[in-house]
Amino acid sequence: MHPVLTLRNLRFTRGHGFRIELPSLEVAAGERVLLAGPSGCGKSTLLWLIAGLIRAEAGEILVAGDRIDAMGESDRDRVRARRIGMVFQTHQLLPAFTAIENVSMALLAANEPERLHASRSRELLGALGVDRPDARVSELSVGQQQRVAVARAVACRPALVLADEPTASLDPAHADATMTLLEHACRSTGAALLCASHDPAMQARFPRVVEVAALAARKDAA
Repeated sequence: MHPVLTLRNLRFTRGHGFRIELPSLEVAAGERVLLAGPSGCGKSTLLWLIAGLIRAEAGEILVAGDRIDAMGESDRDRVRARRIGMVFQTHQLLPAFTAIENVSMALLAANEPERLHASRSRELLGALGVDRPDARVSELSVGQQQRVAVARAVACRPALVLADEPTASLDPAHADATMTLLEHACRSTGAALLCASHDPAMQARFPRVVEVAALAARKDAA
């Protein structure tokens, strides 16, 4: 059985001396892993590389057995829609659309049968405690919007959920509730969770913590 995520000899650089070099990283099915490190060390960039939103200069990125780094744009879009869920700090929901419509957009992108969109979205939103699924997300509280974002991320039962600083703008109580919700949603769908955070308090929630800066340092010293 292949790992959900495999990175090999990954390299990415951009201006002002920013550089990521990772010799290897694997995430197993259902595993919860935290990418830790200070702001600017490359945690968020690494998630974007894994999602195929930006291209690496070298190395291999396999998601659920598909080598996403070697694909064209349309194939990357297909794998991202079906295999990867994403949760962002700012949610990136469509404010003029209802909660159900926001989740249905993820199902549409993954080419799930249209007749199932509304029922699947409503079922998932209900399970995650969204009590106004027919309301526009702009009319929902921040906490309810977070739940919609999590529902959208796991709607297609992805193999891997990427969470980019999902609690950075929240107070401790809301941060804890958000992470509990995200962890529950991933367990219920069997998805692995790879989360990036600079908050040291997050480390106690994860069975495995990967220091991004430390991995890069080992590569440089080799």
